[in-house]
Amino acid sequence: MYLATTGRPDTSARPRTGGAGRRVPGTVLALGAVSLVTDISSEMVTAVLPLYLVLGLGLSPLQFGFLDGLFNGATAFVRLLGGHAADRGHRHKHVAGIGYALSACSRLGLLLAGGATAGIAAALATDRVGKGIRTAPRDALITLSSPPDALGRSFGVHRAMDTTGALLGPLAAFALLWATAGAYDAVFVVSFCVGLLGVLLLVLYVPGHHPAPGPSAPPAPRKGATFAALRDPAFRRILAATALLGTATVGDAFVYLLLQQRLDLPVGWFPLLPLGGAAAYLLLAVPAGRIADRVGRRLPFLYGHLALLCVYAALLLPTGDAPALLLLLPVLALLGAFYATTDGVLMALTGPVLPVDGTARGLALLQSGQALARMLAGVGFGALWTVWGQGPALWAALSLLCVALAGGWLLVPRTTPSHPERRTA
Repeated sequence: MYLATTGRPDTSARPRTGGAGRRVPGTVLALGAVSLVTDISSEMVTAVLPLYLVLGLGLSPLQFGFLDGLFNGATAFVRLLGGHAADRGHRHKHVAGIGYALSACSRLGLLLAGGATAGIAAALATDRVGKGIRTAPRDALITLSSPPDALGRSFGVHRAMDTTGALLGPLAAFALLWATAGAYDAVFVVSFCVGLLGVLLLVLYVPGHHPAPGPSAPPAPRKGATFAALRDPAFRRILAATALLGTATVGDAFVYLLLQQRLDLPVGWFPLLPLGGAAAYLLLAVPAGRIADRVGRRLPFLYGHLALLCVYAALLLPTGDAPALLLLLPVLALLGAFYATTDGVLMALTGPVLPVDGTARGLALLQSGQALARMLAGVGFGALWTVWGQGPALWAALSLLCVALAGGWLLVPRTTPSHPERRTA
């Protein structure tokens, strides 16, 4: 697999067509299947969680924003540990498996917690820790298994499969709540069982990364390699831009809560709101990845945040007596477009500039910076909403995103040459 990763320079600098006919690597498809099943499990819970916490347990937007942002930020440090452990001995699959198992077990924690806020917080923390541990090793496996000029497509295919699970999860939650007359416990039990299936698929079908012997094998991890990526100017600029844009990225849960309250949607339909964004993400992930491989990954990443800016602007528009769908569909479509053009594209943009033996570490560092920035965004937006109300909070988020986009345009490098270890002799 390392032969694939050391073949050619990154395509962000110029268009390429050589990878257009290649098949997606089997490792990517296997990881996609694992993510699909795991996302069914996680999105079953995620779809009902804001409703359960804010409307069921009576948490204020500030409390919800604090919990959501705190757990997302806490995973920043776990991601670094997961990336470091994965690169040491090239144990990407094993470390990712621990993360998937923790997330599955967290569903039992929600079941046992009942209505106790402390128990719910502990279960959510376990879930986010599991996600933090697995993300960088999983993305490193995708990077190490794919040709550099097809990374956008590989991540696009993986994210499309992942999003299929995100699409099915809320449907399953909605069906269970309807069939059980609102029994959240049933959602947690089924989510746990599906999560265990995802772990089983990882064990059986995802190959462990074993470097080939000989000159193509990667060097042993270097001392102090955890932050070695920071020595690369291109990586530092990408990291700074990602963190800056993350500080203006309001969490999805807030977008759904704003839609529900602005349109006065029935509470029972709330779990279905993520479906619109997931459907748009599913349709656009692979095309966005292929376009990024051809034209470079910088512009799709920045234009994706422009789509998020349009989400904020749409939520500020007066609704009046207009049908709810006139606001609902564009907002969800734009939210899906934002993720399709930023999530996997960012990983494809960053992967080639990292050293081979520090891929998971570098991606973990990038994801950690993004998670910390989004933690600040979640807590800040929740506080502004609580103190000033929805409108002023949205105006503040929109203004900050405008500034962040201008900074990102200057920071993200126009060309990102591959790390020397990834080039052929």
